[in-house]
Amino acid sequence: MRVSTTDMQNAFGKYLSLAEKEDIIITKNGKSVAKLTCYNEPDFFLLHEESLKYKSTRKISYVKYMELVDSSDQRYELIDGEVYLLASPSFRHQVVVSEIAWHFGNYFRGRPCRSVTAPLDIRLFGFATKFEEDPNVVQPDVVVICDEDKVNEESRYEGIPTLVVEVLSPSTKGKDMVAKLNLYMKSGVSEYWIVDIKSKTVLQYSFSRERDIESLTNLKEGDTIKSTAFEGLEMPLKDIFAET
Repeated sequence: MRVSTTDMQNAFGKYLSLAEKEDIIITKNGKSVAKLTCYNEPDFFLLHEESLKYKSTRKISYVKYMELVDSSDQRYELIDGEVYLLASPSFRHQVVVSEIAWHFGNYFRGRPCRSVTAPLDIRLFGFATKFEEDPNVVQPDVVVICDEDKVNEESRYEGIPTLVVEVLSPSTKGKDMVAKLNLYMKSGVSEYWIVDIKSKTVLQYSFSRERDIESLTNLKEGDTIKSTAFEGLEMPLKDIFAET
């Protein structure tokens, strides 16, 4: 239906009701200038990383999540049924990610495992036996995979990463230190590094075969982090934070 701006102003309530049935095209001087359309409340909460306080009680299915992903140019993660809109990383964040990726690239060159950086969908399913039972999709800053055959034709990885690195931003701290820590542990990841640019520290988690915390090391500037999963993979923290 097409209506003029004058008609819209004089009978806004009428056209608001009609918008539930069809789109209302608003015209001015014979030209289309706006559209009044029906709004459908989503059946899930979209959690913005910028929001430091949030509480969600409704979950989203993997099918709904993929509909959202396919209809948008934004990046999202799905953790325990909750959708997170990924914020653009800061310059310092990317500098640290690049430094870690450079060290990893040198170490894994010619070895059977491979390190990659975001964006890459990592599909995890916790204690479940298959992805459909507990679908989770994350995009870690840096990830080391030793089962490259688990990358499907759509370039999505559905395996168990050996080592995962997340570089904290002020808005991602809670998610990375709680939600992702739990997800990586129960999914069978061997090692998890949480890199904090602000304090120039690294929390290094090692997980047991029983999917529990085996060790936790808090490294500070001046220390050298040594991987528990890969012998000889080590990195001075002064190198990680050299450009920050």
